Amino acid sequence: MPPDHGQSRDALDATQEALIALVRGLPRFDGRAAFTTWSYRVATNTCLDELRRRRRRPDPSEPDHDRTEFDAAAASPSVDDQIVARMTLDDALQHVPVEFRAAVILRDVCTLDYAEIAEVLDIPPGTVRSRIARGRALLASRIGGEPGTRPRASEPLT
Repeated sequence: MPPDHGQSRDALDATQEALIALVRGLPRFDGRAAFTTWSYRVATNTCLDELRRRRRRPDPSEPDHDRTEFDAAAASPSVDDQIVARMTLDDALQHVPVEFRAAVILRDVCTLDYAEIAEVLDIPPGTVRSRIARGRALLASRIGGEPGTRPRASEPLT
């Protein structure tokens, strides 16, 4: 198994925290928004809270992973390329401010439309468009692509 630098554990932790927040928040769900929109909002806020907490505490070094479990010969080049691309994207996303990162992920990974993102993040739709554009430009410059380009629907950021 290739090393994941703790990202899988982080994703599982965030999922668990989001589910706990959803269950605890159910009594406050008033039906003004669709349940999916409300749940995206709760999950997004939970993840943003965790990111803020991480900034306040030191980041312990990751333990060394046992590379004997990973058989490099069994991996096809396309899988390697996908892993490198994903790690590059994950690294680039860490350098994008949270407000832009959230908008880009909700649009390009979760495939929410602008109105849904506006509701989830509690910002105007014009601000959503601006944050997505700025976030994508920062990602493109960080990864080395053209700032004006964006992935086609067949090329998601995941």
